[in-house]
Amino acid sequence: MFGMVNIKELDVDALDANKAQIHLIDVRTEGEVSRGVIDGAIHIPLHLLPLRATEIPQDKPVVIYCNSGARSAQACAFMAAKGFQNMHNLSGGIMAWARSGKPLAALS
Repeated sequence: MFGMVNIKELDVDALDANKAQIHLIDVRTEGEVSRGVIDGAIHIPLHLLPLRATEIPQDKPVVIYCNSGARSAQACAFMAAKGFQNMHNLSGGIMAWARSGKPLAALS
């Protein structure tokens, strides 16, 4: 389909098994982030992504997440349209992470 970007999805277990080999980006709001993040995440709110996209390293795959996966899918599509490769959306977002019993951390 013209204009469509195929977003690669990554599930919670795959993320947990590969966290050391990826860069993790949280695109939620400040208020959402204050309730906890996935350990090791870099916080770049979705509305600031166009200004801060160059801060995202490209030496490893990148996984982007939000609360449920919708905003992070938008972020992945934006990044892909800007030429970034190896971008993945966390399926179900941080809600899926928390539902699976995985820990949350404070933003460092």
